[in-house]
Amino acid sequence: MTGKLSKDSSISSIFRKLFKSPDIETFLKSTEDDMWLPPFNIYITELCKQRDKVPEHVIRNSALERTFGHQLFNGTRKPSRDKVIELAFGFEMDIDETQKLLQIAQKSQLYPKIKRDAVILHCIQNKKSILETQSKLQDLGLTLLGGR
Repeated sequence: MTGKLSKDSSISSIFRKLFKSPDIETFLKSTEDDMWLPPFNIYITELCKQRDKVPEHVIRNSALERTFGHQLFNGTRKPSRDKVIELAFGFEMDIDETQKLLQIAQKSQLYPKIKRDAVILHCIQNKKSILETQSKLQDLGLTLLGGR
C-alpha cells in the first residue's frame, strides 16, 4: 500500500496517452495504475504513519469536531472540500500536499483566481494555523471554512 501512495503521473503524460489511444477502453486499460487513487481514509491514515502523527492531534489541529474527524479516518464519512482543507491545516501541509489531498478526496483544487481560495493558499504558503486562516477570511468578509 505504501508504494502506491507516492505514485504520481503527470497530467500531460496521461493526456498524450489518451489522445494516442485508438479507443477509450485501450486508454483506460493502459493507465489503470497511473490513475489509481487510494481511498481517502487509507491515505490520511498512512500520512499519519509517515509523518509520525497521531490522528487525534491532526483532528484537533484541524479544528474538526472530534467524532467527525475519527469518522473520516475510519472511512465511515466522506469529507466536503472545506473539511479536506481543514485536515490539510491539521497535517501542516504545504500547497502541493494540500492540492494532492484534495485530488485524493476527489474535490476541486484550490484556485488562486477565486478570492477565498487565494486567501487560503496565502495562509497555507505562510504557514498560518486554521484559526489564523479563519480570522483572515472573517476580516475579509469571506465564508469561513466549514461554513462557520
